[in-house]
Amino acid sequence: MIELGEGDVAFRCADELGEGPVWDERRDSLLWVDILRRRIHIWQPATGRHGELEADRPVGAVVPRASGGAVAALGQGFAHVDLDKGRIEPFADLGLDDPSIRMNDAKCDRRGRLWAGTMSETLAEGAGSLYRLDADGALTLVVPGVTVSNGLDWSPDNRTMYFIDTLRHGIDAFDFDDGSGAISNRRRLVDIDEREGLADGLTVDADGCVWVALCFGGAVRRYTPDGRLDATVRLPVTVATSCAFGGDGYRTLYVTTGRTTLTDDELRRQPLAGSVFRVEPDTHGLAPTPYGG
Repeated sequence: MIELGEGDVAFRCADELGEGPVWDERRDSLLWVDILRRRIHIWQPATGRHGELEADRPVGAVVPRASGGAVAALGQGFAHVDLDKGRIEPFADLGLDDPSIRMNDAKCDRRGRLWAGTMSETLAEGAGSLYRLDADGALTLVVPGVTVSNGLDWSPDNRTMYFIDTLRHGIDAFDFDDGSGAISNRRRLVDIDEREGLADGLTVDADGCVWVALCFGGAVRRYTPDGRLDATVRLPVTVATSCAFGGDGYRTLYVTTGRTTLTDDELRRQPLAGSVFRVEPDTHGLAPTPYGG
């Protein structure tokens, strides 16, 4: 087990719900969001330079875009983000009638298609979905009936997609067809007791192992491709939300956290809540594909 402390803070901040870290190779920077404060973070570890963009609605995730800038899962749709000029321009909407539904976690597959999920802020069962936004802008509903669409990523051989519906308390796997983007054969990879935390964001390393953040569990766990628990990283904060590899050789695992739902007493005991942590495990990650390829 790895125990993190104050010396393992990569970037100290007070995000209400920090989420969706992703490495931007073009900028040598980490991008992530604070969903509840409607912020996009851009931080360059080598220089310490940090910037924030403010959105006009909850921003569930942000990913680099092949043609420059980024794309955000924003409100009930998608937006182009000019990271230099601070402009956020919506370009696609899901056309939903329920105002409680918002975008949540999102990630690109290796063809540059953006997979993004939704959830109801009331946590209504089955109100969310998982969508695929192709590089040409075509939008497809892939998995309906999701409650809290969350972490997703792909195996190194690109034949398996991992996916979390948080309130189903575990990690699922699908067979994945890279050419068409079709998924099939959904099955359970790992069951996680809700008393140990709620499965949130995830990432896959170069060995094919799955790292998952346990919200309210204060930990990140590494599972082998056959679902065996292989390692645990303990954080000094409760609300661990997501994780992603970045930096030189993708050897640093960055972990986002939050402060949401913590009482005043818990916040006093967790002064680092809402910060981004880092750890260098004995493995490395894979470079993310930007939207558009």
